[in-house]
Amino acid sequence: MWLQTRMFLLVALMFAILYGVITGIGIWAGGAGYSYIYIIMAFAFLGIQYLVGPAMVGWTMGVKYVSEREEPELHRMVAELAAGAGIPKPRVGISRLNIPNAFAFGRTRHDGRVCVTRGILNLLNRDELRAVLGHEISHIKHRDMAVITLLSAIPLVLYWLAFSFMFRGYGGDRRDGNYAALIGFGAFVLYFITNLLVLYGSRIREYYADLGSVKLGQRPHHLATALYKLAYGDARYRNTQEMKTVEGVKAFFINDPSRAWYEINELRQVDRDMSGTIDYNELAELRQKRVRLGFGDKLMELFTTHPNMLKRIKHLSSLPV
Repeated sequence: MWLQTRMFLLVALMFAILYGVITGIGIWAGGAGYSYIYIIMAFAFLGIQYLVGPAMVGWTMGVKYVSEREEPELHRMVAELAAGAGIPKPRVGISRLNIPNAFAFGRTRHDGRVCVTRGILNLLNRDELRAVLGHEISHIKHRDMAVITLLSAIPLVLYWLAFSFMFRGYGGDRRDGNYAALIGFGAFVLYFITNLLVLYGSRIREYYADLGSVKLGQRPHHLATALYKLAYGDARYRNTQEMKTVEGVKAFFINDPSRAWYEINELRQVDRDMSGTIDYNELAELRQKRVRLGFGDKLMELFTTHPNMLKRIKHLSSLPV
């Protein structure tokens, strides 16, 4: 419930910031009509992105949609999880990427697509894969992809406002020109802040999808082990051309593959017997411990789309089995 509350408060805060900025500019300019042009432009841009986004993601990831005859087990798992979540069965696809991962995208619950890479099919066992698919199904159920897309319009509006006002005068009056530059600078500061808030929202949705997977009947230690194995698998592709290819769409993945190299060392703290898995007892042991991150790790997390992996596994340890 607290994850839903955080997301709700985040949405309210973001739109309050936008409303405040637009209203302030409208009052200063003697009418709000001028400033609302930027809102119209931003949402028009996002409308285009909303329409063509799924096709672009599918193309970038090299997705091939497969039939039940081609991948009966994968279809069965997705169908069962979708039924449990109360949503229509998404389309099922396999990406040609070797980087082990999974992702979900689409415009609505009725347009959902759940995809896995070839790499993940060769890495996880059935329980672990099912836990990952439960996470992706939960993204579709929560409609959080649409929420993040909507929120991303706000930094875009503020960016356009900032550069429109910072580098122009107003009506030839120097004093008004100074006011315009001040408004532009303020909009730029808020652009930076709202960008961080969008990233925060992206991290919340990952926690929420982890919780959703557990609510669909998946065991927390299966998802924890899957994330651990993915960190190892993704780290093998560090600095490769394939990793560079997915840099712009890595927010769709269940974990950030570009952070995998650093996450391995963090997760070794949990894997006490060095088995390459995080079992029920290891996760239960973590529940009693306090996770402490260094200043650098905390700072790094502010600029990422996914939570710090150690914090994420700690959150999984707190979920009921």
